[in-house]
Amino acid sequence: MALRHIFVASLGNPCPYHHTLHSAGHTLISSLASELSYPPFERSRLFGKALVSVGPAFTLWQSPSLMNVSGPPLAAAWRTFLRSLASDEERRAARLVVLHDQLESPLGKTNAKTGGSAKGHNGLKSCVAALGANGFVKVGIGIGRPESRESNDVSQFVLRKMKAVEMEAISNAAGSVMALLNEMREERR
Repeated sequence: MALRHIFVASLGNPCPYHHTLHSAGHTLISSLASELSYPPFERSRLFGKALVSVGPAFTLWQSPSLMNVSGPPLAAAWRTFLRSLASDEERRAARLVVLHDQLESPLGKTNAKTGGSAKGHNGLKSCVAALGANGFVKVGIGIGRPESRESNDVSQFVLRKMKAVEMEAISNAAGSVMALLNEMREERR
């Protein structure tokens, strides 16, 4: 059985917002790289100046842009990845997985789905606009929610630095995401 190629992308913001709840996707992909014993992330011109770690099973890509405009650079990186594959069959079988923060979900809980609404997540809206709603698998990592639903309060919540317990909960989700990625790679999902 041939193994499917998987391109795993994380959405988040660059510094100074890199270690905020809104950048939970970046935290999670760093934990995946560590769990997989992948090489350190390096800036890649080929993949749009993003941070990339390539291993035998997966290509890991951290969006270099602000969250709300992450779709176009991701679409360009995805096309580059597809061109790097040897055959049309490999390109058809390849999968794109996008890791993102998920407001309203319990801290550290993961949720995977293809298609559906972006639920107000501007980074996902940008990805959907660039790739289509069914062009990728969305893996949300729960970041909880603030008491208030006021827009300013929500912004302050997602853009504040993560507490140690939040960083740990998000990092610990790497195991469940690894299981999902392995199922996809072995074409069981």
